[in-house]
Amino acid sequence: MDRRNLVSSEWLHAHLEAPDVVVVDASWYLPNQNRDGHAEYLEAHIPGAVFFDIDAISDTSSNLPHMLPPAHVFSSHMRKLGIGDGQTIVVYDGAGLFSAARAWWMFRIMGVARVFVLDGGLPKWRAEKRPLEDGAVSRPDRHFSARLNHAMVRDVDDIRAIVTKGGAQIADARSRPRFDAVEKEPRPGLRSGHIPGSACVHYASLLDSNGCLKASAELEQTFRAAGIDPARPIVTTCGSGVTAAILSLALDEIGARKTSLYDGSWTEWGGLPDTPVATGNSAA
Repeated sequence: MDRRNLVSSEWLHAHLEAPDVVVVDASWYLPNQNRDGHAEYLEAHIPGAVFFDIDAISDTSSNLPHMLPPAHVFSSHMRKLGIGDGQTIVVYDGAGLFSAARAWWMFRIMGVARVFVLDGGLPKWRAEKRPLEDGAVSRPDRHFSARLNHAMVRDVDDIRAIVTKGGAQIADARSRPRFDAVEKEPRPGLRSGHIPGSACVHYASLLDSNGCLKASAELEQTFRAAGIDPARPIVTTCGSGVTAAILSLALDEIGARKTSLYDGSWTEWGGLPDTPVATGNSAA
């Protein structure tokens, strides 16, 4: 393994045939990106990869997008994908490093220790002319034990309490124009701005131009420059809980252990009529 949460394309290529390694394609895109993750998976994916549908593997009783499902629901989905206890899971996506971090976080919160993200994802794999295959992959059912770590996720009441009383830092993965309310939200019906007291750490600032996660020293420098202390409790947030997981991944990589993710994120906070909203280039 190359880093705490990442494996290289070289490592994965060498371990593709290993019986305990499961490759997972978790490609997902925003509606305005006009890309279909599942369709692209069927056209070409890393050999043996199963498709992890972030929208389907969710709490379907919620009116918010792709919320974390109950543990037993997650277990059921993993069993059908042929993902079981004791395996080494490698997740990637078609953007480089985008939605794979969300799947990584979901596995981690469900108690999986050996889950990793393919650094650079499918674009790097393709650029290196490594093997691809098409069509769906079916694996035999496996037993999967999910143990939900409630400390890794926050809800709207938790965030209200933090805004009022403190107790944790909030890092927002959305772009600076969205954070400052200069740019409208891509989802209709949401107010613009950010959670009062939060800091803007755009997820793209944590990535190199090739879609790989930056070196740990650069990651820490980026968080500290935004006013985030990795040693103190941190809640990550974004538009709908996907890119917030990139921040969670990067924070775990630099040794931050008191982190959680606000699953409803701005889709919930910005859609409620009574939650406080800050605007402008300020963390006030």
